[in-house]
Amino acid sequence: MAQRKPEEWDAHYARGGRFRPLGPAERRLLAEHVPAPAGGRCLDVGCGLGELARHLAASGYLVDAVDWSAVALAGARSAGADRVTYRQLDIERDSLDELPHGAYDLITVRLCWAFVRDRTRVLGRLRERLRPGGALCVITPVADAVPERERGVALDEEEIGLLCAGWESAGRYEADGLALLVLRDPAPAGLVCAGKGRPAPHALTGAGVVVTDAAGRVLLGWSVRGVWELPGGKNEPGEDFAAAAVRELEEETSLRADPAGARVRAVLMDSVDGMPRVTAAVRVAAFTGEPVVTEPRLVRRWEWHELADLPRLARPLFTPSAHVLDTVWPGLLPGLPPVHRYPVAEG
Repeated sequence: MAQRKPEEWDAHYARGGRFRPLGPAERRLLAEHVPAPAGGRCLDVGCGLGELARHLAASGYLVDAVDWSAVALAGARSAGADRVTYRQLDIERDSLDELPHGAYDLITVRLCWAFVRDRTRVLGRLRERLRPGGALCVITPVADAVPERERGVALDEEEIGLLCAGWESAGRYEADGLALLVLRDPAPAGLVCAGKGRPAPHALTGAGVVVTDAAGRVLLGWSVRGVWELPGGKNEPGEDFAAAAVRELEEETSLRADPAGARVRAVLMDSVDGMPRVTAAVRVAAFTGEPVVTEPRLVRRWEWHELADLPRLARPLFTPSAHVLDTVWPGLLPGLPPVHRYPVAEG
């Protein structure tokens, strides 16, 4: 996944950097599938130099165009701003309450979804900004159609599937080598818990680690086995649950914590494929660093998730992780599979 800091984007545009121009196939598909209604409003996310925003304005939309690069926005404004309002906004870190309007008929994200880290959370917030009947349109390169060196700015089929999950309508159209996705009518699914297959015999005991950022969001990883899961893993011989949790947290995410500050909240026991499975629910309140994918053979990426979104995840939550989260926030996740829970008293 390609991620850049604001100053890197500013440098990109300052040295004359550009992205692929809006092509005729994109223009045709936009006109066909998301024509502007009377008085229609559009939010263009990651607008860059404003080419798409200006096209949508010319097609009849009133456009709010946002980007986190001040240099890009200066270039966009210099090209004209009729029916377009430009605003500097970081779609991941800034509140969407800063947007000029509360709801939109169309939200567009062109050539930049791969740069979003916490995609599930951002997608949830964008869904909330759609008017009834509105559409989210994501235009993206596809991994199979680009050279290896460009895979970081493209989405593979799994990521496209994640993006399209949880909508009543998800249209996909080919636009000169790009995928143009038109997503309508959010339909968040109920929580589904799932396993990851029969564990190795050693995987009978382990720890699930709950860490939250300054905004109270909890860290989950998108597993290569198709489930969301907490950081965590197996105990080493002679290692207690708190120490295992802190070690696994650093090994999997690069986040560092003091074992003395890790608290075992409960020991959970269930079974998988006929084998008992024991998981310690460990809460880590303080850590340093930023989450990084250090074991790509196990986890595709890490995202900070808001608690209110967890019961409506569009893809399954690993069952032991669900039980650990329910230990820290009882009642958050309804309808969980059975588990034996043994609370551990503080101190």
